[in-house]
Amino acid sequence: MTQRVALATVLDRLAIDEVITGYAVAVDDGAWSDYGALFAEDGRADYRGAGGIEGTAQELARWLAETMRLFPVRQHLIVNRRVELEDLGGYPGDRAHVRADYLNPMRLARQDDTGAPSAPDFVTGGRYTFEMLRADPGWLIRTVTVHEKWRRAPSV
Repeated sequence: MTQRVALATVLDRLAIDEVITGYAVAVDDGAWSDYGALFAEDGRADYRGAGGIEGTAQELARWLAETMRLFPVRQHLIVNRRVELEDLGGYPGDRAHVRADYLNPMRLARQDDTGAPSAPDFVTGGRYTFEMLRADPGWLIRTVTVHEKWRRAPSV
């Protein structure tokens, strides 16, 4: 691998990392247009592994906008990212596979009898798999699949 190829590989990994971080921030901030912009034109998301739905990025953005109203406070952490770039005989290709663990604490929107917030935390953990595609604007999500491994729900 030449220095030029090694540098291109590092830049690809940084750009992919930026997309995945942007994904977490968009979900946490409820920035659904930003969420949709992270996906390829035919991009899809599959949240069935966490009790959700599967569909296009636009369908999922609408579903998330509605569903996340139940959780006004959320802090979505995506860690342990393993990026496998397509290898074209020693040169990076235009596709990548990413596995990354997540921890997703959220606060349910509930109030006690006085109207004060009383909601306990709702926490899930698991793994994402992302299929990434290099496109004209840069790296985009082709597919994302959620594999929930555990959850701690409030006992109310």
